[in-house]
Amino acid sequence: MSWFYLPIGLAILLAHPAYAQSIAAGNDRHASAFAPNAGANPSGDSPTLQAAIDLALERNKELSAARLEIEAVEATIIQAGARPNPEISALMEDTRKSTRTTTYQLNQPIELGGKRSARIEAAQRAHDIAVLEFSVKRAEIRSGVTAAYFETLIAQERLRLAEDLLKLTERSTAMTARRVSAGKISPVEETKARVADASARLALGQASSDLTLARKRLTAYWGDFGSTLTPAVGNVETMPALPAITGLIDRVNDGPAIKLARLEVERRRALAKIESAKRIPDLTVSLGSKRDEEARRNMWVVGVSIPIPVFDSNKGNELEAIKRVDKARDEQAATEIRIQGEAAQSYERMRNAVQEVDALRRDIIPGAESAYGAAAKGFELGKFSFLEVLDAQRTYFQAKSQYWQALSNVHQASAELDRLAGPNSTEKE
Repeated sequence: MSWFYLPIGLAILLAHPAYAQSIAAGNDRHASAFAPNAGANPSGDSPTLQAAIDLALERNKELSAARLEIEAVEATIIQAGARPNPEISALMEDTRKSTRTTTYQLNQPIELGGKRSARIEAAQRAHDIAVLEFSVKRAEIRSGVTAAYFETLIAQERLRLAEDLLKLTERSTAMTARRVSAGKISPVEETKARVADASARLALGQASSDLTLARKRLTAYWGDFGSTLTPAVGNVETMPALPAITGLIDRVNDGPAIKLARLEVERRRALAKIESAKRIPDLTVSLGSKRDEEARRNMWVVGVSIPIPVFDSNKGNELEAIKRVDKARDEQAATEIRIQGEAAQSYERMRNAVQEVDALRRDIIPGAESAYGAAAKGFELGKFSFLEVLDAQRTYFQAKSQYWQALSNVHQASAELDRLAGPNSTEKE
């Protein structure tokens, strides 16, 4: 009869399918939630900003790695919920058949102190961190692509500016040469014009190289280093709105980096609970059957065993876990200070850059352009020297270059604020 009860006991102890099914269903939900975007434009087209972002979110390998980390951590939740395996043992006393005693026994460890629930909670916190890290990486990619995209647009404008400058210097050189041939000005003026023309050619080469590098940095987000990217499409002169400081502070305090620090504190607390639960020893219940050949009868065997925590009470591991909770709290506070400081600096850079753009648009560039036009006209009429024309030309193009740099600073600072504070509630992920 003892052989009849053993399979029943094993079936009861090993039957826990419901939990595994619930986790598998959760895996399917997360797999669909973090599936890559589809239908992005190929890199050979003239990309809009949104097309570039979609392409990066679909193909970026760092984002793919973060997605796989979520799936890996989900597997740890399954393992955390697993119960200890039962153990079956057989013991034979005496080798003589007439006096032999054979014992078959099933041992089942039973976890006490909430160890299983503590493991599941710690795994859940790790899962929450992985999900948030995925969102952080996604936001970083959006911010990086946005910054690289506007950097490419501005590099295109700088190339056009360098081309315009070269055309002007070529025209000035030709005009100066004609006036030298006519004996109206000194040959020194022609030398100066040719030096300015050579400098403009060097500036054009530098601007062309900067545009190539900007495009490489943009396409690197989706791993297409050999892309023949055509000019990006967009109005670089449309500046993002300067955020309200009160709303920005609230967003920063609830931003992704600070959320990650808070979740790390919770995860450390859950790990400390595991170590505290380990101080309570587990119980092992034994059930079996013993066959005594000499007495010719079967006997039930029932037993209970529990370790005595005399030498190892897990006190050291528990203390370590508690100290790591304290460390995580300090790191959270340090992260909050660092992120708030970085956000304040980015806000000031953006505010100053916006003011600089407004001043350049309203006063500086129109004034420099007017002065250059007057100097060029006066040179043609013989009222100004070429040095004065060259100085006015340099001032005008320096103002234009400063304008594009200020616009670049606005877009860079705006992208950095989005990375630190996270997207607005009205923005869709």
